[in-house]
Amino acid sequence: MKQITVARPKLNYSVDESYKSLRTNLLFCGDDKKIIAITSCTPNEGKSNVSFNLSISLAESGKRVLLIDADLRKSVLVGRTEVDGEIKGLSHYLSQQVSLENVIYATNIPRFHIIYAGIVPPNPAELLGSKHFKNLLKVVSDVYDYIIIDTPPLGSVIDSAVIADQCDGSIMVMESGVISYRFAQEVKDQLSRCACPILGVILNKVDMSKQGYYGKYYGKYYGKYGKYGNYGKE
Repeated sequence: MKQITVARPKLNYSVDESYKSLRTNLLFCGDDKKIIAITSCTPNEGKSNVSFNLSISLAESGKRVLLIDADLRKSVLVGRTEVDGEIKGLSHYLSQQVSLENVIYATNIPRFHIIYAGIVPPNPAELLGSKHFKNLLKVVSDVYDYIIIDTPPLGSVIDSAVIADQCDGSIMVMESGVISYRFAQEVKDQLSRCACPILGVILNKVDMSKQGYYGKYYGKYYGKYGKYGNYGKE
């Protein structure tokens, strides 16, 4: 298994505590919720950041975590890690060009492994709905405590719904003040039609300067809703 270097993002106190709250809420969902799809309504809402940081947070808590970059159309994960040589990813495995062990990368963070998206294929939805993807999830679920899947925005392409059908739970990431209620409801309804429960919604890129002291330090995560501040993009 190849080793790669992951730079742990420097999160401020509020954002770091929010990820810990999200991690705790996910743990309380039960052991049967281990394959989690994370999606959004549109690009640039921050779902990839959430997937990446949640995976690291889970690994730091002692869980064995595999992050799968299943955004085969527009991946951003490679730019956040240091990889030597050619990268073989999910699209390579699903098209049967390489074996599974050749696409799983260990990181410098203990218990945290990554599968990159790979090259952009001409048929992403077909590959993600194939028996090879189902087999991948079956194999890795016996090895890891959590499999976090970064999926494309459901409001743009159908790939996320295809993936969610094979997951134990899903999470929606929405950018604060950008997505309309109607559009969010349409995407939520589409996700609800999958054989996969929606575990919650994360409100991302909240302008914390508009929050009072109480809101800044204590209003970060209630029930199913988290606030993650203005941290990064897709």
